[in-house]
Amino acid sequence: MATLIPALGSCVSRMTPGERRTADRLEDKLDADYLLWYDVAVGPKHQHPDFVVMHPRRGILILEVKDFRFSTLIQANKQTWDIHGDNGPKTIANPLEQARQYAHQVVKALERDPQLVQPEGRHQGKLAFPWSYGVVLPNITRVQFDKAELAHAIEPHRVVCQDEMGEHVDPEALQSRLWDMFPFMMGGVMSLPQLDRVRWIMFPEVRVSTQESLFAADAGDEAADLPSIMRVMDIQQEQLARSLGDGHRVIHGVAGSGKTMLLAYRAEHLAKAHTAASKPILMLCYNEPLAKQLARVMAAKGIADRVHAVHFHKWCRDQLVAFGQTLPANNQSVKDKMADMVQRVISGVDRRQIPSGQYQAVLIDEGHDFAPEWLRLITQMVDPATNSLLVLYDDAQSIYERSRSKQFSFKSVGIQAQGRTTILKINYRNTRQILQTASLVAADLLTAEDKDEDGIPMLKPVSCGRDGEAPLIIRLPSLRAEATRVAELLGSAHQEGHAWGDMAIICRHYSEMDQCAGVLRQRGLPHQVRKGAGSFDPAADTIKVLTMHASKGLEFPVVALVGAGHMPAPGEDEREEAKLFYVGATRATQRLIIGLGGSGQFANRFAV
Repeated sequence: MATLIPALGSCVSRMTPGERRTADRLEDKLDADYLLWYDVAVGPKHQHPDFVVMHPRRGILILEVKDFRFSTLIQANKQTWDIHGDNGPKTIANPLEQARQYAHQVVKALERDPQLVQPEGRHQGKLAFPWSYGVVLPNITRVQFDKAELAHAIEPHRVVCQDEMGEHVDPEALQSRLWDMFPFMMGGVMSLPQLDRVRWIMFPEVRVSTQESLFAADAGDEAADLPSIMRVMDIQQEQLARSLGDGHRVIHGVAGSGKTMLLAYRAEHLAKAHTAASKPILMLCYNEPLAKQLARVMAAKGIADRVHAVHFHKWCRDQLVAFGQTLPANNQSVKDKMADMVQRVISGVDRRQIPSGQYQAVLIDEGHDFAPEWLRLITQMVDPATNSLLVLYDDAQSIYERSRSKQFSFKSVGIQAQGRTTILKINYRNTRQILQTASLVAADLLTAEDKDEDGIPMLKPVSCGRDGEAPLIIRLPSLRAEATRVAELLGSAHQEGHAWGDMAIICRHYSEMDQCAGVLRQRGLPHQVRKGAGSFDPAADTIKVLTMHASKGLEFPVVALVGAGHMPAPGEDEREEAKLFYVGATRATQRLIIGLGGSGQFANRFAV
């Protein structure tokens, strides 16, 4: 069975009957290694062919579907068709010409990539794998096609007719019909890396950008240089992203499974699909560094005016100010002040002094950081007319006491999760070696635990299999020595080509951050210490020094964990400290350095 993107259930409402039947047949009768896209924008001009069919050995096929009946046709030639429309006769473009134009636009874009073309010979510069185009006529039989002499308008081998795509038709016969559309001389096989490059060029929405590039390549800029490495969503991620429908949606995903990427895709989709909407989209998370990173991504996509990315407590304060509510007193502790501020917003909404339904959609990243009463409050902010809510969750990363203080169901806070929940178990961010190392400490924590759709499952991550260098374990007699060695290693990484902004030092406590900052300052290495709101700039080309708590949701090619050998400190909960270690270690995408000097229990889990 082929993979249809988006999933049939999410796009059937906008299909014509003929398109629906075509989707059913293609999905059912093509093998599992076929990929199908329905009505997805392709190429630099964002055109929308009805179907794109892709197969590693067969190549790319563009299909146009027309629901015409035999009685609809008046006359046809190679350029135009005259048909009976709802309001009388009308002239339309020949559907084969439509498909041909779509295909040539795609091929032109793909041929810009040297890795996708023939390097030499008489076909030098042409695609290294087959491509073609055709038409599906789900309401016209082959006999009727011949009777209408449509062969003068469309080459007969480029058409699939009604009787050639029925339920009774053998799968091999349908596949044969499709691949008869290809010129016989075309050969070549699309490798898996080439398949990813094809998807990167054809479908700009599925591009996975590193945090430093932030979608710098513009799909519409034909003069832009193509990157040597093109990272794209995997097929499950793309199908999920394109299939997210209206209403409430919950995605449970392990660290590094692409949850934040899906969130950004959803925000962009909603912003561009509802450009005339009067209400903005709210993107919320708990950590300020992550909020700044999300805001930066929205700005890079050109939708910051429609998508407001902010951390929860700033949003609460903004609500109190905007609707004339009293702010908390400044003489309280930070913890009490924050709790008081949230309660004032909750009370304001209950009294209708702060309106509900303010946002076209609400997207919550790292939902496991939110207390149940926060989720209940935020759910009320969704416009009932759209009812669009997306919550991303991973209980293995719930490192704040409020979010784990009591069990709760999504239903109890107003989130309709039943039948609207997706689970992502594959970790793409980390190499296999980094994930294995993080799991040495968190092994007991990551025991899979199933729940019904309304509960919170515990997910065990599965590595995507990407290999890399083994994490470097350093054991030195003091934190000062550890910080010094880390500074030396980061300096070496910079000489190897890593930008300073590619690096982070992640610590459990402020005292360890101070040690690291002192060494970095002494050595003249550019760095930024994040201890409070306003002290984090994701765009700065500096080594980021931050706590494990503040690192949540971020990622860096090179990460050093300083002071991990002292975890857990006496009196601290080992399970909760293991979660923190896991969060910190899984921020690294390529290289992980772990300082394990000290007598903490975690240091003993690694072989000397």
